Amino acid sequence: MKFPKEMRTFCPSCKRHTLHSVSLYKRGKERASSWGARRQARRKRGYGGQKFPELIRTAKTTKKATLRLKCKECNKEVMRKGTRLRKAEIAG
Repeated sequence: MKFPKEMRTFCPSCKRHTLHSVSLYKRGKERASSWGARRQARRKRGYGGQKFPELIRTAKTTKKATLRLKCKECNKEVMRKGTRLRKAEIAG
């Protein structure tokens, strides 16, 4: 699905509809030394292996694409809840 480069939508900071620039949200690289990663590594150590079963087959064929909307007036960013689709792109 193609999304426009810019869209008029509600800005919670300005409290009115303004022009927003649209981009796709991409999650950052996970830290190897984060508390969750250290906890998971500790649970995997020794005999017994995984604490929970490792996912082998995935049921979903698509991922949810989240939009990042940046207000042109106040430069605040808002995340728009993702929709499930195969491919998301910003129309040029």
